[in-house]
Amino acid sequence: MRSSFDFAPLFPAGLPAPSARWTGLAKYSFVGGNNDSEQVPLDELIEAADTVLRREGRSLATYGLAHGPQGYLPLREFLVTKLKRDAGISCKVDDLLIVSGSLQALDLVNATLLTRGDTVIFEQESYQGSLTRLARLGVNVVGIPLDQDGMRMDLLASALADLKRRGIRPKYIYTIPTVQNPTGSIMPESRRTELVRLATEYGVPIFEDDCYADLIWSGQRPPAIYAMSESGGVIHIGSFSKSIAPALRVGFVVAPWEVMSRMLALKTDAGSGALEQMVLATYCKPHFSTHVPTLTKALRSKLDTLMEALNEQFGTAAEFEEPKGGIFLWVKLPDQVDTLKLYQAALAAGVSINPGPEWSTSKGHSASRLRLCFASPTHQQIRDGVAVLAEVCRKEFGVPARSANVEKRA
Repeated sequence: MRSSFDFAPLFPAGLPAPSARWTGLAKYSFVGGNNDSEQVPLDELIEAADTVLRREGRSLATYGLAHGPQGYLPLREFLVTKLKRDAGISCKVDDLLIVSGSLQALDLVNATLLTRGDTVIFEQESYQGSLTRLARLGVNVVGIPLDQDGMRMDLLASALADLKRRGIRPKYIYTIPTVQNPTGSIMPESRRTELVRLATEYGVPIFEDDCYADLIWSGQRPPAIYAMSESGGVIHIGSFSKSIAPALRVGFVVAPWEVMSRMLALKTDAGSGALEQMVLATYCKPHFSTHVPTLTKALRSKLDTLMEALNEQFGTAAEFEEPKGGIFLWVKLPDQVDTLKLYQAALAAGVSINPGPEWSTSKGHSASRLRLCFASPTHQQIRDGVAVLAEVCRKEFGVPARSANVEKRA
């Protein structure tokens, strides 16, 4: 029965726009941080779930599994080992908080540090989910342009000096240094050192989002910024969403206790899902280090298919830098292409894309850019979807021209 009660007068000011009803994924979906379904380690997860439920299933009767509010202890122990091995981070289990995906980590850090009118520093192109959260909070965002190595330190230094002259102390510098979203770059160690130096000089903490750091083609990454800071002025977050499965909703925070204790007071969900934590801990200890290279090999192959399809369908009209890892490609189309309008036209044709302005602090700078996620569609869906996208671009904006140069990029 349809309700005739009118809730509209009761909604407080400032709510986000209402969500549309879910109508399913587009036929060719290049959006979202989804992964390759064929690479979900299903058999091993089934085995891990069976093992841990038989061994510890009755502990689900208590909140926190008697391991405390920071999360399942064996999973935190695994992370202590993993973070030391992969990222150079030396931490203890008490420095770690398990959260419901990295999105909850973003919310907890923001709730701990920010209030309306505050200022933060961001990479000019950055994660849409972080940017939309700050807009809702009424926080001022200062965007720093990037190059092939990530955030430019000369422009960061200028921005910090300018803010200091105006009496503004940013609450944090947010960076995705390892497989940057959406550009796919990796900040080299020398630039990380300069970032830490600048942050220390100006007394601004660094918020390091490392959610894509496992997905590097070479398997080699610089040390985490958290590991390089001697002052302890870094908050580090990560996730199992990209390395194992997004729907498990398990992320983590590494932070000084001064910050961690505040986040714990704000984490009022009675604990993140315990079963997911238990299964992950049981699966990851024997399998994680061999699973990730298999996953990245499959993702790299899909990236190759996407780049080949773009070259074939768009020629030189689609420009991009090959990412060093991850699940997305940042593409520049000719200036006359408005990707916000392209998004609507492409969706009507069955192709979903992420328009560039939604991933940028400078809407004009990214007006003709788009982000294409390649992990979830099959190789054939990638080829077919790019062909449809090219036809939409041709019809709506005249690009690519049918006589476009379609030489392969080296």
